[in-house]
Amino acid sequence: MGDVLWTPPADVRERSRIGSYLRWLREHRGLDFTDYDALWRWSVTDLDAFWRSIWDHFEVVAHTPPTATLDDPAMPGARWFPDATLNYAENVLRMPGRADDDPVVVAHGQTRPPVTLTAAQLREQVRRVAAGLRRLGVTAGDRVAAYAPNIPETYVLLLATSSLGAIFSSCAPEFGTRSVTDRWQQIEPKVLVAVDGYRYGDKPVDRRAEVAAIRAALPSLTHTVGIAYLDPAGAPPAGALAWDELAAATDEPLTFAPVPFDHPLYVLYSSGTTGLPKPIVHGHGGILLEHLKMLALHHDLGPTDRFFWFTTTGWMMWNFLVSGPAVGATIVLFDGNPGHPDLGALWRLAEETGTTYFGTSAPFLLACRKAGLVPREIADLSALRGVGSTGAPLPAEGFAWVYETVGDGLQLQSLSGGTDVCTGFVGGVPLLPVHAGEITCRALGAKVEARSADGSPVIGELGELVITAPMPSMPVGFWNDPDGRRYREAYFEVYPGVWRHGDWITINSRGGCVITGRSDATLNRGGVRLGTAEFYSVVEGLDEVVDSVVVHLEDDEGGAGELLLFVVLAEGRELDDALRKKISRELRTALSPRHVPDEIHQVRAVPRTLSAKKLEVPVKKILTGTPVDRAAAKGALANPDSLTAFAAFAQRRATDQDTPTPA
Repeated sequence: MGDVLWTPPADVRERSRIGSYLRWLREHRGLDFTDYDALWRWSVTDLDAFWRSIWDHFEVVAHTPPTATLDDPAMPGARWFPDATLNYAENVLRMPGRADDDPVVVAHGQTRPPVTLTAAQLREQVRRVAAGLRRLGVTAGDRVAAYAPNIPETYVLLLATSSLGAIFSSCAPEFGTRSVTDRWQQIEPKVLVAVDGYRYGDKPVDRRAEVAAIRAALPSLTHTVGIAYLDPAGAPPAGALAWDELAAATDEPLTFAPVPFDHPLYVLYSSGTTGLPKPIVHGHGGILLEHLKMLALHHDLGPTDRFFWFTTTGWMMWNFLVSGPAVGATIVLFDGNPGHPDLGALWRLAEETGTTYFGTSAPFLLACRKAGLVPREIADLSALRGVGSTGAPLPAEGFAWVYETVGDGLQLQSLSGGTDVCTGFVGGVPLLPVHAGEITCRALGAKVEARSADGSPVIGELGELVITAPMPSMPVGFWNDPDGRRYREAYFEVYPGVWRHGDWITINSRGGCVITGRSDATLNRGGVRLGTAEFYSVVEGLDEVVDSVVVHLEDDEGGAGELLLFVVLAEGRELDDALRKKISRELRTALSPRHVPDEIHQVRAVPRTLSAKKLEVPVKKILTGTPVDRAAAKGALANPDSLTAFAAFAQRRATDQDTPTPA
């Protein structure tokens, strides 16, 4: 690990947006930084000066300009720009550097032909839909919910809702009824906008029954609006408006409600694998400043860029992607199956749309590698200068694959953050080289540290990921949590005044970061903590293994406990002793004897959340006797039936240690 795969060009400070920001700091603030590390240290120690510089450098449009930056730095409860008023939608729709007839939204999918919106068309659609929402009685503070995919209508609805000071929330239409109602019954939306269905690959998926069930479960609704997406000739549901009626011609001007910096913009949700999903409220100002900083200074996006991230509207990366026009970038939206007709689909989309920054997940990149795909042989990727990877740690072999098969001149940025902050707090930056298997740096303004078991910060050692200074995009709070108790319990209970994120991280002496999995899923054998990420990269690197999940069952007596590995094998493969020995040998050689499982079993599927994260903790609970319905909320799973094999396995194990393999 650590091989240098990309080095910044000699003139990076002349060509990059962070370079122009450094010149601006010198000219307007008298500050000179020799390298990224010095800039980062300033950004996390002088929070007032740094975040005010972001506001001023990007010329944030305010209705009431700020006089103070940070009221009180204590967490939780830090208040940013307490006297300022602004509007997120107004700042996004400014689209700096773009002319009225420039394309700013390019949307492709498997349900209908491509759609392109120019800057003028986007503003016009937002103007009309905002007027339509106003006609439906939507005012500041009301909630507007979208059961809709990654299409222009969903984006227009977000901007129209926020222009009024109302609050947006989206669920992807692949979410089942229970998953949706678990989220939206908490926030009681006034208006629901929903599609009739969608195509996934070449398969039509009708969602009219789910929409009817969602409407019935939400007594707070006063209006429903139907988008005829799967069947363009279809009528809206009974008693509902059509999207075209909501967006009817009107002469009402586009206006923006001035709202406080921390006024709720949208509600995102935790995965909800145990208990109800946490409704995480994000504010106008915090999201705006954080996304301006990340998109421009870290991802180096501007008016000449076409920015793509493969995401659904149920993942925070959609919210991150659609802030692109705030820095002048064109956003590329995709709705459909990324593996249809094959794994080359998104790479061909990149060519077709002239994508300059291609964002995806680590599992997608590793799946392409496993399939033997060479993207640059099937698509002209010459416009591509950045690739982003998130959703899971990307191992060194994933980095190597990108540079060997996608392009050797682009910058690969592995990043990690979360729904909780709606950003990446560790990622890449144009000023620093890319090392294999490593997240390049801690992001500006993000005081990320690794904490040892005794709570002290460590360098070069595995530790608990914490954030020790407030960030503007930390949640305004949780919905319906008036005393802040649930919010404090989620992040501040372990280390008072310090945000505990729940990941294991190692930060090396040059500031590079390696995240090795969730801290609540850690394998702890013989006193050595082992993250799960490197374990999976070895096991799933084998041709025979498609997916895997590992759990450690601790020994109450203080012994080594049991390490159980469950594997999903390639079509037609069966787990035999030879393959068990091969897996064990690979783990012993690549990692250590402590990583060799006590038992290896074959399963049909690994349980995953709707955003594709593995459910290690619920599997562990089931294996230690917790009933399935208490271990995980099935509605939060992409494949809820996958849990039954583990329940059956646990039952057999309890009665007979010589258990057969679970089905």
